[in-house]
Amino acid sequence: MSEPQYKRVLLKLSGEALAGDASRGLDFDVIGSVCDVIKKCVDAGVQVGIVVGGGNFWRGLKDGGDRMERTRADHMGMLATTINALAVADVLEQKGVDVRVQTAIEMRSIAEPYIRSKAIRHMEKGRVVIFGCGTGNPFFSTDTAAVLRAAEIDADAILLAKNIDGVYSADPKKDPTAVKYDTITYDDVLAQHLQVMDSTATSLSMDNKIPVILFALKDPENILRVVMGEKIGTIVKEEP
Repeated sequence: MSEPQYKRVLLKLSGEALAGDASRGLDFDVIGSVCDVIKKCVDAGVQVGIVVGGGNFWRGLKDGGDRMERTRADHMGMLATTINALAVADVLEQKGVDVRVQTAIEMRSIAEPYIRSKAIRHMEKGRVVIFGCGTGNPFFSTDTAAVLRAAEIDADAILLAKNIDGVYSADPKKDPTAVKYDTITYDDVLAQHLQVMDSTATSLSMDNKIPVILFALKDPENILRVVMGEKIGTIVKEEP
């Protein structure tokens, strides 16, 4: 196997992706196939941090809407990410991968509190670190949490594994003329209001000069392909 292009990555897994076709709950066949590839990355010497979303159980802004106070709705979403983090951790452990779950909100009986230096030390020892509870603050998405953690752990790249195979000029489901980009700048994503990440996450990745690679999780092997340097999906980065 050739050398990985990225030595330390932050993988963002959406909650919806973990639910498979059911869109709600957990599909352990999907999670298992994703964890198989994460194990391959670790075996190749890549240090892996993971941020999980919670949309397969609860999405604060969408599900709470105007029926709940936003802060409380977002706290429920943070708990949903923890459920997903524990599920992914369990499957990884079943496959022989050392893993630690850290949460931005303390829940000591089930996870470590997030500590940057400890997370980095875990990864240096070959452990996968899964970050739950987003940033620990309401009004911030798990995409923003992924960029924040990537900046904190000095990740070489952010891998966005989603239900779409790249960044398009428009929604390809609604516009058949939509064009897929191989590469696009942060500025263009913001100017065109493209649905890569929310604007806060995009701005944060731009400020910290962390490339973002968006690709389809439908084939989990794409995770390894990206890590090894194959041109998969769309890369969001600075001007060349």
